[in-house]
Amino acid sequence: MYVQIDLDGPAGTLRVSGHELPTVELVRAPGTRPDTHTPIGTRKAALLALTVDGEPATLRPARARLLRRSYRVDVRVDGIRYRLVPSSYVDSRFTRNGKALGTLESKGDGKVHSDWDPAAALTPLDHAVGTALAAAFGTGAAPWWETVGDIVAELIP
Repeated sequence: MYVQIDLDGPAGTLRVSGHELPTVELVRAPGTRPDTHTPIGTRKAALLALTVDGEPATLRPARARLLRRSYRVDVRVDGIRYRLVPSSYVDSRFTRNGKALGTLESKGDGKVHSDWDPAAALTPLDHAVGTALAAAFGTGAAPWWETVGDIVAELIP
Protein backbone atom coordinates (compact mmCIF):
# COMPACT_ATOMS: atom_id res chain seq x y z
CA MET A 1 0.00 0.00 0.00
CA TYR A 2 1.47 3.35 -1.08
CA VAL A 3 1.74 6.00 1.64
CA GLN A 4 2.72 9.64 1.12
CA ILE A 5 4.30 11.23 4.23
CA ASP A 6 4.73 15.01 4.27
CA LEU A 7 6.47 16.09 7.49
CA ASP A 8 7.67 19.63 8.16
CA GLY A 9 8.98 19.55 11.73
CA PRO A 10 10.00 23.21 11.98
CA ALA A 11 6.55 24.30 10.78
CA GLY A 12 4.85 21.62 12.89
CA THR A 13 2.83 19.90 10.17
CA LEU A 14 2.37 16.29 9.14
CA ARG A 15 0.13 14.86 6.45
CA VAL A 16 -0.18 11.15 5.69
CA SER A 17 -2.20 10.16 2.65
CA GLY A 18 -2.31 7.54 -0.08
CA HIS A 19 -4.51 5.59 -2.44
CA GLU A 20 -7.54 4.28 -0.48
CA LEU A 21 -6.10 5.61 2.81
CA PRO A 22 -7.83 8.15 5.03
CA THR A 23 -5.85 11.39 5.24
CA VAL A 24 -4.29 11.92 8.66
CA GLU A 25 -3.09 15.41 9.57
CA LEU A 26 -1.27 16.51 12.70
CA VAL A 27 -0.58 20.20 13.28
CA ARG A 28 1.38 21.91 16.05
CA ALA A 29 -0.12 25.19 17.29
CA PRO A 30 1.11 28.14 15.18
CA GLY A 31 3.81 30.26 16.77
CA THR A 32 5.02 27.56 19.18
CA ARG A 33 8.71 26.80 19.30
CA PRO A 34 9.55 23.21 18.38
CA ASP A 35 11.53 20.98 20.69
CA THR A 36 14.51 19.23 19.10
CA HIS A 37 13.64 15.70 20.24
CA THR A 38 10.24 15.22 18.61
CA PRO A 39 9.82 15.25 14.81
CA ILE A 40 6.50 17.16 14.99
CA GLY A 41 8.08 19.54 17.52
CA THR A 42 6.21 18.78 20.75
CA ARG A 43 4.67 16.03 22.87
CA LYS A 44 2.21 18.43 24.53
CA ALA A 45 -1.29 17.37 23.50
CA ALA A 46 -2.66 20.89 24.10
CA LEU A 47 -0.38 22.16 21.30
CA LEU A 48 -1.38 19.49 18.77
CA ALA A 49 -4.48 18.96 16.62
CA LEU A 50 -5.07 15.58 14.98
CA THR A 51 -7.64 14.94 12.26
CA VAL A 52 -8.52 11.81 10.32
CA ASP A 53 -10.32 12.51 7.04
CA GLY A 54 -11.09 15.99 8.37
CA GLU A 55 -12.67 14.77 11.62
CA PRO A 56 -10.97 15.51 14.98
CA ALA A 57 -9.36 12.60 16.82
CA THR A 58 -8.12 12.39 20.41
CA LEU A 59 -4.34 12.38 20.80
CA ARG A 60 -2.53 11.67 24.09
CA PRO A 61 1.26 11.48 23.89
CA ALA A 62 2.98 10.54 27.15
CA ARG A 63 5.76 12.73 28.59
CA ALA A 64 8.79 10.74 27.32
CA ARG A 65 10.85 10.34 30.45
CA LEU A 66 12.76 7.39 31.89
CA LEU A 67 10.79 4.27 30.90
CA ARG A 68 10.14 3.15 27.32
CA ARG A 69 6.44 3.12 28.14
CA SER A 70 6.65 6.85 28.88
CA TYR A 71 7.25 7.39 25.14
CA ARG A 72 3.88 5.89 24.19
CA VAL A 73 1.34 7.75 22.11
CA ASP A 74 -2.38 6.98 22.39
CA VAL A 75 -5.04 7.93 19.86
CA ARG A 76 -8.78 7.40 19.77
CA VAL A 77 -10.51 7.48 16.39
CA ASP A 78 -14.21 6.57 16.04
CA GLY A 79 -14.12 4.47 19.23
CA ILE A 80 -10.93 2.63 18.22
CA ARG A 81 -7.96 2.86 20.60
CA TYR A 82 -4.51 2.94 19.02
CA ARG A 83 -1.18 2.88 20.83
CA LEU A 84 2.39 3.27 19.62
CA VAL A 85 4.97 2.26 22.26
CA PRO A 86 8.72 1.58 21.94
CA SER A 87 9.71 -2.07 21.99
CA SER A 88 13.46 -1.74 21.26
CA TYR A 89 16.08 0.91 20.57
CA VAL A 90 14.64 1.60 17.11
CA ASP A 91 11.20 -0.05 16.83
CA SER A 92 7.81 0.67 18.32
CA ARG A 93 4.87 -1.71 18.58
CA PHE A 94 1.55 -0.49 17.18
CA THR A 95 -1.72 -1.83 18.61
CA ARG A 96 -5.45 -1.50 17.96
CA ASN A 97 -7.65 -2.02 21.04
CA GLY A 98 -4.72 -3.81 22.70
CA LYS A 99 -4.02 -6.23 19.83
CA ALA A 100 -0.65 -6.01 18.05
CA LEU A 101 -0.77 -4.90 14.42
CA GLY A 102 2.96 -4.72 13.77
CA THR A 103 6.17 -2.82 14.43
CA LEU A 104 7.18 0.53 12.97
CA GLU A 105 10.52 2.28 12.67
CA SER A 106 11.17 5.96 12.03
CA LYS A 107 14.21 8.10 12.78
CA GLY A 108 12.15 11.29 12.63
CA ASP A 109 13.11 12.03 9.04
CA GLY A 110 9.64 11.65 7.53
CA LYS A 111 10.23 8.02 6.53
CA VAL A 112 8.54 5.06 8.19
CA HIS A 113 9.47 1.41 7.78
CA SER A 114 6.77 -1.05 8.78
CA ASP A 115 6.53 -4.74 9.52
CA TRP A 116 2.80 -5.46 9.66
CA ASP A 117 1.53 -8.74 11.11
CA PRO A 118 -0.21 -10.56 8.21
CA ALA A 119 -2.67 -12.15 10.67
CA ALA A 120 -3.75 -8.77 12.08
CA ALA A 121 -6.36 -7.90 9.40
CA LEU A 122 -4.89 -4.43 8.94
CA THR A 123 -7.33 -1.74 7.76
CA PRO A 124 -6.49 1.42 5.78
CA LEU A 125 -7.24 3.43 8.95
CA ASP A 126 -4.76 1.32 10.95
CA HIS A 127 -2.09 1.83 8.30
CA ALA A 128 -2.61 5.60 8.07
CA VAL A 129 -2.76 6.25 11.84
CA GLY A 130 0.23 4.04 12.64
CA THR A 131 2.34 5.65 9.93
CA ALA A 132 1.37 9.14 11.11
CA LEU A 133 2.24 8.43 14.75
CA ALA A 134 5.62 6.92 13.87
CA ALA A 135 6.48 9.84 11.58
CA ALA A 136 5.31 12.51 14.05
CA PHE A 137 6.88 11.12 17.23
CA GLY A 138 9.63 8.80 16.04
CA THR A 139 10.07 5.26 17.32
CA GLY A 140 12.19 3.28 19.75
CA ALA A 141 13.82 4.21 23.05
CA ALA A 142 16.67 3.08 25.27
CA PRO A 143 15.84 0.81 28.23
CA TRP A 144 15.46 2.54 31.62
CA TRP A 145 18.62 1.04 33.10
CA GLU A 146 20.74 2.47 30.30
CA THR A 147 19.19 5.91 30.73
CA VAL A 148 19.86 5.81 34.49
CA GLY A 149 23.46 4.73 33.79
CA ASP A 150 23.92 7.71 31.46
CA ILE A 151 22.56 10.09 34.12
CA VAL A 152 24.85 8.66 36.79
CA ALA A 153 27.85 8.80 34.45
CA GLU A 154 27.16 12.51 33.83
CA LEU A 155 27.14 13.19 37.58
CA ILE A 156 30.46 11.49 38.30
CA PRO A 157 33.44 13.78 37.60
